[in-house]
Amino acid sequence: MKKSSIIGIVVIAIAIAIIISTQNSASSYVSFDVAKEMAENGSNKKIHVVGELKKNTVGQVIGVNPSPDKLSVSFVMLDDNNLEQTVYYNEPMPSDFLRSEKVVVIGSYHDDKFIADKILLKCPSKYEETEL
Repeated sequence: MKKSSIIGIVVIAIAIAIIISTQNSASSYVSFDVAKEMAENGSNKKIHVVGELKKNTVGQVIGVNPSPDKLSVSFVMLDDNNLEQTVYYNEPMPSDFLRSEKVVVIGSYHDDKFIADKILLKCPSKYEETEL
């Protein structure tokens, strides 16, 4: 066998190993009830929940409570099944948080509380067309 064929086979094997290893860490979005069930079953994986911030009838965000020192925040979020859950985030509130269209929280349940390690936002202002 040629040396270049052996190198090619090794490169392909490494690529396959990388794809398989990243497949196990891939996560899908779940609702709060599924996330809670996963936590009760002993799963310690980081869970991705997508939803919206709770709003009143006028469309203003309600239920956002930054700590007095502004180093953490709790907020009420509705998942895609309209299940309401208070989320705790031990970091300062992200900029444009109150204007976000969708929110993805990445974290896990601890004692019936969802603790977010990361928050991803989809802000409508970033995706709207502007006239020049």
